[in-house]
Amino acid sequence: MAALIRPSLYDAYQHIELTAPHASHKQVFDIVGPVCESADFLGKERKLPTPAAADGLVVHDAGAYCMAMASTYNLKMRPAEYWVSDGKLAKIRHGETLDDHLRLFEGL
Repeated sequence: MAALIRPSLYDAYQHIELTAPHASHKQVFDIVGPVCESADFLGKERKLPTPAAADGLVVHDAGAYCMAMASTYNLKMRPAEYWVSDGKLAKIRHGETLDDHLRLFEGL
């Protein structure tokens, strides 16, 4: 919700998959965020392989407005952004830290 609000605001569909191939049994999952509110979801009723602990997810096609609409609601810092092109992964924005956020209040 804080990092990608379009699914909860507009019922936008984001393709979601595990970051690595997985041969496990597929189940239906709701993919949710860390804010613990009813609108904090990235995808509902998605059929995915059952992930193991520490497996990652990729949310495809977040779009140009993802970071423009992101917030630091509940002090959830905005995540890093990556660009995938021709099978190559490139970091295009660093994730924010609490120190980044606190710097906004220095000298006040």
